[in-house]
Amino acid sequence: MQQEPWDVIIVGGGSAGLSAALMLVRARRRVLVLDGGAPRNGVAAHMHGVLGRDGWSPLELLERGREEIARYGGVVRTSEVAAAGIVDANSGEPGFTVTLGTGEEHSARRLLVATGLRDELSALPGLREQWGRGAVVCPYCDGWEVRDRRIGVLATGPRSVHQVQLLRQWSPTVTFFLGGTDVAADDLAGILARGIEVERRAVDRVLADHAGTLRGIRLVDGAEVALDSIFLGPTFVPNDGLLVGLGAATGEGFGPGGGEWVGVDPMGRTSVAGLWAAGNVVNPGASVPGAAGAGNLAGAAINADLIEEEIRTALAT
Repeated sequence: MQQEPWDVIIVGGGSAGLSAALMLVRARRRVLVLDGGAPRNGVAAHMHGVLGRDGWSPLELLERGREEIARYGGVVRTSEVAAAGIVDANSGEPGFTVTLGTGEEHSARRLLVATGLRDELSALPGLREQWGRGAVVCPYCDGWEVRDRRIGVLATGPRSVHQVQLLRQWSPTVTFFLGGTDVAADDLAGILARGIEVERRAVDRVLADHAGTLRGIRLVDGAEVALDSIFLGPTFVPNDGLLVGLGAATGEGFGPGGGEWVGVDPMGRTSVAGLWAAGNVVNPGASVPGAAGAGNLAGAAINADLIEEEIRTALAT
């Protein structure tokens, strides 16, 4: 057991967690970042729409971030977190313990969870093998690279209508694979009016060539549709077990896409004193710069919260 608690423990070493850590270490806080080592965007070779870093590998961005945090005395470790608990402090101030998968335990005055989310894909054969390469989710991240090429959109729910209309911005050759998904008549009329082809036959599998490059989709009747890229909307599942286990309130509508998500204020504060969250774990729509911005705000807010505690402590002595 560490004798002196950290000022802040951050669970999650993606763009949100590292951005928060950078703010805190520059404020001379003692910070420990615990990262599971499997970033959601690690399957992507490049990231886009990130000002000053467009086209970078997301893994390179994280490596640079770890180096910057270490430069200011912060500690980043690749380690799984098994559990977190609230310290019953006599002072009434918040405090937390974090137990690693090895059984090692650390304590901190504040805890930030930035564990992101996971993409749950359908069981469509061949889809998982293309994930992050030939099959992607974000038009703003990957649309430019397939401009004027053959794009397919797999309907997975109501959001797919907006997604397919977005992609028409990048190419005149877009096919919407309904796969049994109901689309309102007005929405369907708008899709057809913009020259988007609608395919009602069910999809059998995603096809790749011998090199593993996407080449299209096979329909249940054996027909094949040649494609250069597939876009879809996976089910977003937040990695919020730590937050929920600590009692953070959840509710409908806290994040786009439906389902129960942990609620935070604009600075990342949850309903539990001293517990904060940032990035995709509470906002599935946050891209790399959005998550980094949320981490930046949370880091500054946590430092301000610690200062308020230090004022109370000084007044009491």
